[in-house]
Amino acid sequence: GIRVARDGELHPLRLGDSDAILPGDFVVAIGNPFGLDHTVTLGIVSAKGRELGQGPYDDYIQTDAAINPGNSGGPLLDLSGAVIGVNTAVNPQANTIGFAVPINLAKDILPQLRESGSVTRGWIGVSVQAVTPELAKALALSGTDGALVAQVMPDGPAARAGLERGDVIRSLGGKPIRKLSDLSRAVAATPVGTPVEVELLRDGAPLRVEITVDKLAEAGASGGQESTSGGAASLGMRIEDLDDALRERLGLGDRTGVVVVDVDPEGPAASAGIEPGDVVLEADRKPVASAAELEARIRGGGERLLLLVRRGGSTLFIAVSR
Repeated sequence: GIRVARDGELHPLRLGDSDAILPGDFVVAIGNPFGLDHTVTLGIVSAKGRELGQGPYDDYIQTDAAINPGNSGGPLLDLSGAVIGVNTAVNPQANTIGFAVPINLAKDILPQLRESGSVTRGWIGVSVQAVTPELAKALALSGTDGALVAQVMPDGPAARAGLERGDVIRSLGGKPIRKLSDLSRAVAATPVGTPVEVELLRDGAPLRVEITVDKLAEAGASGGQESTSGGAASLGMRIEDLDDALRERLGLGDRTGVVVVDVDPEGPAASAGIEPGDVVLEADRKPVASAAELEARIRGGGERLLLLVRRGGSTLFIAVSR
């Protein structure tokens, strides 16, 4: 524990509501930068919900109040003196950009830390990807809000609730899902064992299901090796049939598909994000059994071809312009 020597009465700071702050609000950062005790800096909230690429739960307050090494752990206050964040990160290339963990996030995990000393995250057993404008058009969606389900883990909470690959999750537990991080945060913040209502779109039609959130466990990924042999080429990618050895190495079982062996860096496949080593499992929501079958689908017309691709241990949708 922490023992504090005190000469008089201690007055704890009041915890505020980080959801209520807005960009442009004035904030005060207090800390010990470079060993300089009781340093106070003033700035504004520059943005909310910043992601720094440190994980799926990134949700930082960005501020121009000076936050330097040594400030970490100090409070970020609003002008009423309430704590609305915990100073945590700096951008070494810019001394006017600092970041703080929203205090509401800290309040959410405090009970777990007090009880067990660790944080348990929720999990629903899906792999999701962003709905890009190209995917929205290929899926006939009206916008890019939501998280596109690219993979449903067997026997996971989502599978038991009936979620399917291609579903677009629009809300979870009443919280709107506009981007991927919204889903990660909503699931992580839901206590394990709690049933939540999920609103989604399936083939453009609204649907509601109930999912019971499970405990997140660390997951590994199995990868495959790239192939460099020849094959049929179109959309700027060279493809060939899967052989038994590659199917076994990728853990595909009896699933059919086509392996991408080369990609023209100037072609439409590369522009869409296709990479050598990808395995095309579906085209326009139908399984692909051979390179010849995929070639026929490519010639089938339409502005875009919606591919389901296996990459490493995950699957994802990619829309390629014809």
